Amino acid sequence: MNQEFKVVVADSSHIGYAPQICKEMEESAKARGTGIAKRSPDYLELKMDEGKAVIAFAPDCTWAGFCYIECWGHGEYVANSGLIVAPQYRKSGLARQIKKKIFELSRAKYPDAKIFGLTTGLAVMKINSELGYEPVTYSELTQDEAFWQGCKSCVNHDILMSKGRKNCLCTGMLYDPKDHYTPEETTKEFKKKEKIYERFLHSKQIQFLKNLKKHNILFAAYSFFINLFLHNNH
Repeated sequence: MNQEFKVVVADSSHIGYAPQICKEMEESAKARGTGIAKRSPDYLELKMDEGKAVIAFAPDCTWAGFCYIECWGHGEYVANSGLIVAPQYRKSGLARQIKKKIFELSRAKYPDAKIFGLTTGLAVMKINSELGYEPVTYSELTQDEAFWQGCKSCVNHDILMSKGRKNCLCTGMLYDPKDHYTPEETTKEFKKKEKIYERFLHSKQIQFLKNLKKHNILFAAYSFFINLFLHNNH
């Protein structure tokens, strides 16, 4: 698909797109079988009003994509969240354009902040690498409780908590303005390890889901016997 998209910093004139964007975020997460922290149209409208989001349009002016900025740890960390591309424009290169625009906006607004992201997708990992992000452990991400509270609405929250909030299906990536490799270096490193990352993401998903299923079965059995005990001693 060869199209020229318009990717701009969102403002109050774009708030009418918020319900559509929220709906697409939710549908996309369901289709992938993964989770995202849910956001309301009001929340996205606030991000647009604050100039902390980018929105993309196709040549015919239809909505095509979106992403926004969140701040954590009193501005020490910044996350580029809620990346979404309308179904008809996926695999067009638009996600890369949006990520680049929101990264530039983050650097302009918060030049000293560490920019991080969580993703379950290899494609997003590749785009992040092209911007200078590196894969990191969760301990290197923000420890702001408000950020982790946002994971409660994710379908994978039980997995996150079962791992002591040290791991999950998502992979953490970080850009540190004070200590980072060049985009050329991180891109080269990603290409060398792309197959390894792909196998790792796949195996992690399978293993975590197995562990969660086992945990749920044990919990169900425990609940059954507790209820049976209470009933017999009532």
